[in-house]
Amino acid sequence: MLHLSGIDRARQALERGDRLPGGTLPAAIAESWQRCRDLGLDPRSIPNGEVIAFAEVTRKREQVAALRRLALAEMKLLHSQIAGSNFIIALGDAEGMVLDTISDQHFAESTAGRSVIPGSVWSEARYGTNALGLAAAGKEAVAVYGREHYFTCHGHLSCMAAPILDSNGRILGLLDASCSNEARQQHTHALVRMAAAQIENGLIFQERTECFILAFHPRAEYLDTLSAGLVAVSRDGEVISLNRPGTSLLAGLPVTPGSHFDQLFEASFGTTISGLLNGGVATIRDRAGSGVFMVCRQIAPGGRVSPARRSGVAPAVHDDRAPDFVCEDRSLKRAVAEIGRAAALRMPIHITGETGTGKELMARHVHTVSGRKGEFVAVNCGAVPEQLFIAEIFGHERGAYTNARSEGSPGLARLADKGTLFLDEVADIPLPAQTALLRFLDSMEVRAVGGQHTYRVDVQIVSATNHDLREMVGERSFRADLLYRLNAFTLHLPPLGARSDFALIVRHLMRKLAPDAAITDAAITALSLRTWPGNIRELQAALQRALVRGVDFVDEVSFGDCSSPEEADSCAACRGHPLDESRCREIRRTYRDASENISETARRLGLSRTTVYKHLDL
Repeated sequence: MLHLSGIDRARQALERGDRLPGGTLPAAIAESWQRCRDLGLDPRSIPNGEVIAFAEVTRKREQVAALRRLALAEMKLLHSQIAGSNFIIALGDAEGMVLDTISDQHFAESTAGRSVIPGSVWSEARYGTNALGLAAAGKEAVAVYGREHYFTCHGHLSCMAAPILDSNGRILGLLDASCSNEARQQHTHALVRMAAAQIENGLIFQERTECFILAFHPRAEYLDTLSAGLVAVSRDGEVISLNRPGTSLLAGLPVTPGSHFDQLFEASFGTTISGLLNGGVATIRDRAGSGVFMVCRQIAPGGRVSPARRSGVAPAVHDDRAPDFVCEDRSLKRAVAEIGRAAALRMPIHITGETGTGKELMARHVHTVSGRKGEFVAVNCGAVPEQLFIAEIFGHERGAYTNARSEGSPGLARLADKGTLFLDEVADIPLPAQTALLRFLDSMEVRAVGGQHTYRVDVQIVSATNHDLREMVGERSFRADLLYRLNAFTLHLPPLGARSDFALIVRHLMRKLAPDAAITDAAITALSLRTWPGNIRELQAALQRALVRGVDFVDEVSFGDCSSPEEADSCAACRGHPLDESRCREIRRTYRDASENISETARRLGLSRTTVYKHLDL
């Protein structure tokens, strides 16, 4: 007598329309089969799946752009982990509509692969029992192996899906891995769950940049794993986000967003953060009495707890938010930390540095931390004609001079009232105008050219130059008393090549230029080895050119035109070997001098034509 396995008996009953035998299927699969039956689906038919218009797919992608960026990176990693197994990796939205896929070519060309495409909706109503549909319905990771699929034609597939949840337990998306193999893929199922958890954690870091993010776990060795709880906490201790492991570890406590750190843990928020910011691991107890280890994984901008929470006093008037550009170079960071105090004392701030080092960005940061409600008004002193400089800054009455505006002008100083006046390229101010500017800095009073009335203004003065003003004072092309008035607080921006935070600058620019693209460590190393006369502006242009060549990632070969002049003037074989490079450059120089004649080059250097040829990119 032939003994049928549980799945065989279940399939026979399903396809005959009989009652399903109990205990032959996992409960979730049996319940799904029954729902499909209730919908009137024939398990022996071919499902007629609808594909949503691509415009709708694009709209859905835009709605979950942050999730998609993280998910695509995880999908690439997941695909590399199971490559060669005839797999497809799919990202779905909360309803099971496929947004993106990465697959092996063989699977993509199969019947199943041609069904899993952007716009296809893998709900039970369309495709019967499947992992995407079950994960969407149950909010839990699920696997559907082989003939557990409702439709017979899917019996050769194994599918594993996991939901991606926000801190409120809402489904943001679905991650699925499917293969043309009926075998149980427990290892792959675990990888999919881990990838989904990684995306959830990544979203907390990506969306909660203004928060402290703390990791905690009862065992210290698990703090760096996906089992660790992550909690995003505002600077005054409010819980903003909590990942799934964190919710489980704090079960029974008020873990909903909006609760306070002190409601979850026995140690106060201020005491805990103060200890964590000094580095190391803290040991604290939650309000249920369980001990956990805790570390700080992200420091909130400002790097400290809100003064209102710690001491009961109102926050300072000025805003000490971190700049929206990279500023981790040690000497620069120390100077930037003092800007707020200088602005509070209304000190003129002078910024020096080479072209392209970010002087205007820093000037705008001064305006931000000053807390001023007026406008940021910038004037390029080198672009204003000498005879018009005073009128441009202080204004003019109608008809005050030839070609004056018919309606007159209030002047940039008055436009900057209650705000910031940024004098860029201050070294180019003509000498006659320097006297008028000095008088203005002393009195903060403005009188328009041709006018009779004097106006008092309140402006933060910021100046910048790439010249040595002290040297100009010695040459009598810049007034010493004006220099001493402008440089009450001086901040020097080092050239890009001298910045200790070079790698962070590269990554920051990449995030601005192409958030979806990655850059390799080798690429950053290659960039750090060249000179940057144009500083950050030149670096940004180099990254833009590299991104034109490849949008998925940038590596060291993406910078074909970014070698330093000397480096570029040697062949690839000699590059990196000083003696060989020197000889190679001599050969290439002589080749150019000889009108690119190989025989003449060989004759001049006493070398064979073969040797010359070897060092040329021909």
